[in-house]
Amino acid sequence: MQGHHFSRFIPEEQGPNSKFDQLLNIFQQLLLMTSGNVSEAMQWLSELDRRYSLTNDKYGIGDFYEDLKKKGYITEKDGDGQVVMTPKGEQSIRKSALDEIFGKLKRSKSGGNHHTPYSGTGDELSSDVRPYQFGDSLEQISMTESIKNAQVNHGIGDFTLMEQDLEVVEKEQKTTTSTVMMIDISHSMILYGEDRITPAKKVALAMAELIKTKYPKDSLDIIVFGNDAWQIQIKDLPYLEVGPYHTNTVAGLELAMDLLRRRKTRNKQIFMITDGKPTCLKEGIKYYKNSFGLDRKIVSKTLTLAAQCRRLDIPVTTFMIASDPYLKQFVQNFTQVNNGRAYYSNLDGLGSFVLEDFQRNRRKNIK
Repeated sequence: MQGHHFSRFIPEEQGPNSKFDQLLNIFQQLLLMTSGNVSEAMQWLSELDRRYSLTNDKYGIGDFYEDLKKKGYITEKDGDGQVVMTPKGEQSIRKSALDEIFGKLKRSKSGGNHHTPYSGTGDELSSDVRPYQFGDSLEQISMTESIKNAQVNHGIGDFTLMEQDLEVVEKEQKTTTSTVMMIDISHSMILYGEDRITPAKKVALAMAELIKTKYPKDSLDIIVFGNDAWQIQIKDLPYLEVGPYHTNTVAGLELAMDLLRRRKTRNKQIFMITDGKPTCLKEGIKYYKNSFGLDRKIVSKTLTLAAQCRRLDIPVTTFMIASDPYLKQFVQNFTQVNNGRAYYSNLDGLGSFVLEDFQRNRRKNIK
């Protein structure tokens, strides 16, 4: 009978330092820049490999391409042979964006809510203890503190536990938040040789993954706006492209407010990522456009909506990817009317600004 044959086990290279993971990180960046075009991203990856020797004799671009298919990141469409991303590939881009921008965050064991300074109905017990009140649930009773009070108040010999001896542990009050993210896809987002749409997409992807994993009870709606505004799904983000559009901020705000009206949560907010001034309005079936400076008619309508958001208690946080003084003045006026916030960010700092404001809103006092 043939016995067992033993040999030295050499595990495959895995983890963040493996060649596949190194190439995958670059490939995901290229997918965002090529609006989800797998073939174009692979061509760019091959060119980068030619210039900078990303691969070696043991593992080449062909091996990486086959691994992408084998591991379920990409697949070929039936019939035409076109290579596209799978849902797993789209989810990996969101996770990569989250790790890159919000890498210091850890997933919450509590399952996704936002703590407030107030106590009340919730899932997690706090360290605060108070006397029992009618209506408190049994699981909130602190048995250790209650028994100690009974012994102090009535003695050890004849154990007696009265209502006034009971103490309960407070629960953390938690909130849910509805967020709408507006992304400017006007032509100015790629003007002057500067790619501004890719960082905006990356931030939206990171926000989507953050909310899905850390705050699953929250909602995130994503809007793009150019001449018009329309809602897109999270899965559409990698494929988002800039169009030959003007900037209809009014249409974006109107759609955002309409989406938030449908949400039952009390806490609502709008994040707007843009690099330019509002330059367009829709009047009936026609468009009123003016790209030369700040048009009084367009600005007035935009500020009217900012005030309307304030009356509805919907703060608008504007992330301005520009440094022109007259544009800053417009954003300052918009922010003052809305009582919201504004950040003037370069492309590298955009993600950290969004995270900072998102987390700050989670900690603010909720009425």
